[in-house]
Amino acid sequence: MPTREQLRTNVGLATELRFSVMRLRRRLVRERHPDNDLSLSSMAVLWALHRLGDLTIGALASREQVRPPSMTRTVNCLADAGLVERQPHPTDGRQVVVRLTEEGRAVVHADATRRDRWLSRRLEELTPAERDVLRQAAPILQRIAAAD
Repeated sequence: MPTREQLRTNVGLATELRFSVMRLRRRLVRERHPDNDLSLSSMAVLWALHRLGDLTIGALASREQVRPPSMTRTVNCLADAGLVERQPHPTDGRQVVVRLTEEGRAVVHADATRRDRWLSRRLEELTPAERDVLRQAAPILQRIAAAD
């Protein structure tokens, strides 16, 4: 664990923040619904479609930072499982649009419910002041995550 002096530098803060975020991510991954055997990349696609709506394979690949052929394989697996469906692109006949099915929405909902329940219990263990710090930090972390 870095000393207080190390945390005052951007590099020290970056190190501590990186380790904290990685540990929290690993813990949240373990909180998956027991019936969910989908890969993390498959769940990321379902979550992207849930949050952003219908997307092309190219847009999904770009968002998840993978090559389109890799995303095509992921989408094919999700489609075979009935979690997404492909539709013709409305203006570009070379592309398809990927859409979340009702079954896909149910998987996302079950996943979110279980993980949110775990995290809510952890937040209840914090002081009100600590929760306020996290409320202030959440949008900042979102901004960092969205940066190129």
